[in-house]
Amino acid sequence: MPIFFILFIVVPLLEIGLFIQVGSRIGAMPTVALVVLTAVFGVLLLRWQGLATLMRARGRMQQGQMPAREMVEGIMLAFAGAMLLTPGFFTDTLGFVLLIPACRHALFNALGKRIVVGGASMNPSWAGPTHPADGDVYDGEFSRTDDVKNDPSLPKK
Repeated sequence: MPIFFILFIVVPLLEIGLFIQVGSRIGAMPTVALVVLTAVFGVLLLRWQGLATLMRARGRMQQGQMPAREMVEGIMLAFAGAMLLTPGFFTDTLGFVLLIPACRHALFNALGKRIVVGGASMNPSWAGPTHPADGDVYDGEFSRTDDVKNDPSLPKK
């Protein structure tokens, strides 16, 4: 319940107060223009950062590693985008803070100790399993059913 109170009561009241403060100093139209400008600039930065994160995730997957950091950063960037598109100075500030890679890394490090994916902690130094756990290795052979009739090593029926 407290999170909904903050989201739907405190944040809008804070934004209204900031609008009044900024509007009284620079005027109504410049205030509106500033909100629109921060949204446009933020979305451009978000697009650039999002593509960079996507490329890093793709590179890690091609190396056979789990892109845990990149997935969490993608979620943070989506949240930053929502904050930047929400009119207001407080939400824009939150969005811009999440666009700073060092802030995202610090948040990931703080959250990484608490998040568990597939039984493994999302510790920033974790780059995927380096060796299988005891009992998780299976040895076997397989063949495709469509190759059975063309395989010379198999007996003919």
